[in-house]
Amino acid sequence: MQHFDPGIDVRIGWNPMTISYGPGVFGPQPELRRLHDIRQSLKEPGCDGPDPVYAIAMDVGESGHREELRRRHLLFGVVAYAAGRLASEPVRSQGHVHKVAAHSGWSAPEIFEIWSGMGMIYMQESTADNPGRCFVVEARPGEKVVVPPGWAHAVVSADTEDPLVFGAWCERDYGFVYDGVRAHGGLAFFPQIGSEGIRWYPNPKYLPSEILMRRARSYPELKLRDTLPLYRHLENGDSLEWVAFPGRQSNLWPVFEP
Repeated sequence: MQHFDPGIDVRIGWNPMTISYGPGVFGPQPELRRLHDIRQSLKEPGCDGPDPVYAIAMDVGESGHREELRRRHLLFGVVAYAAGRLASEPVRSQGHVHKVAAHSGWSAPEIFEIWSGMGMIYMQESTADNPGRCFVVEARPGEKVVVPPGWAHAVVSADTEDPLVFGAWCERDYGFVYDGVRAHGGLAFFPQIGSEGIRWYPNPKYLPSEILMRRARSYPELKLRDTLPLYRHLENGDSLEWVAFPGRQSNLWPVFEP
């Protein structure tokens, strides 16, 4: 399994599933997402699979950064997915939209960085009947993917044999809104495991839409550096200010492609 040094001492355990922290790093006990928590968004809700499906720790950082994180309205999270599958689907999150933050008036974007395994970040413009533009971005260890503000999204493990671990920046006033996703029984496309890998099939509860496949790319327009671990961007000038204040890039988002 290919691994990546994320630039922060976070440790993942598997039996049982845990997230722990090295010296000088803070973080909470992880929340475990059980299979029953995500059944409403699965194509086969009665399926068997790994349980817990994944662990999530929100508000992770180095001790010397506590005040800066609060001042800049930034939040770093770490997520670990179990290996395996959910019947014909890969291990994945159920999908959500970020709530509108009081300090900015925007639903925050998010930056993902794969640490181990291989991920697919699925995103769609809306959770209304017309989902708008829909993308799948495949990413390997060390690669980053940006989800624009207000878009519904989910992270999918692209390899059933290996667990998936990733980090992500969001803003501190985060909250997950599931209403539109659950009303449609999931996102606009379902990932399905086949003989040639993962394929994406439309959810008939949405209007027809095209799905566009992408490989992870660079984001110079957002001042992200390919060779700098995502957490260390906290020390890279203003490269993260648009996460908590996406309105400062308001001209970019209408035409943004991940």
